Amino acid sequence: MAIGLGRIFGFTFPENFNYPYTAQSITDFWRRWHMTLGRFFRDYVYIPLGGNRRLQMRNIFIVWMLTGLWHGASWNFAIWGLYFAVILVLEKKFLLKALEKVPKALRAIYSFLLVMFGFNFFYFEDFSRNIDALKVMFGLDGSALPAAETLRLVISYLPFIAVCVVCSVPVKRFILDRAEKLRLPEGVRAAAAALCIAIIFIMSAASIVSNSYNPFIYFRF
Repeated sequence: MAIGLGRIFGFTFPENFNYPYTAQSITDFWRRWHMTLGRFFRDYVYIPLGGNRRLQMRNIFIVWMLTGLWHGASWNFAIWGLYFAVILVLEKKFLLKALEKVPKALRAIYSFLLVMFGFNFFYFEDFSRNIDALKVMFGLDGSALPAAETLRLVISYLPFIAVCVVCSVPVKRFILDRAEKLRLPEGVRAAAAALCIAIIFIMSAASIVSNSYNPFIYFRF
């Protein structure tokens, strides 16, 4: 949306996300997620500190502590930054070499699960609520949802889960490449794109209408 609105007013912004949920490691994930922020910290903090040449591990921890605090002056953001700093250091030391021997699908699952676990720290500013959420996540709170209720929730969100999955993998790139090879008329391609956008818009509007007030996460910062 930011890139499209920028184009309307004559500005050209770089791509900021490159299918991060297809990442094969946490190192790969942070090359794909919020790429402009990553470049800023690389160019203005990591490299001036010495980058890969001098005290690399220290530099990684400093950058990620600052990345966490950039999101907000709260301990949960600092913990979130240090969490990823530890994983990145472990990957640079030995995990990346070990992951090369693992199938791509398992590497993607490894990255996805670590990211989802880490974003738990990002979401809750109250550390006690953070601990409660982790207990629920691992079934340690003793009050797991009944199977019927869980199934109802999954079914009710299934269309949106499907849209999220499709948008998180390079399906669009594949379709555009196929359309280019088939030499479909420009009008047909534009109509197909407009139909997809209309479907997503209707589903999003329906979700907003049916749910209670839920502010955009960055409004908190």
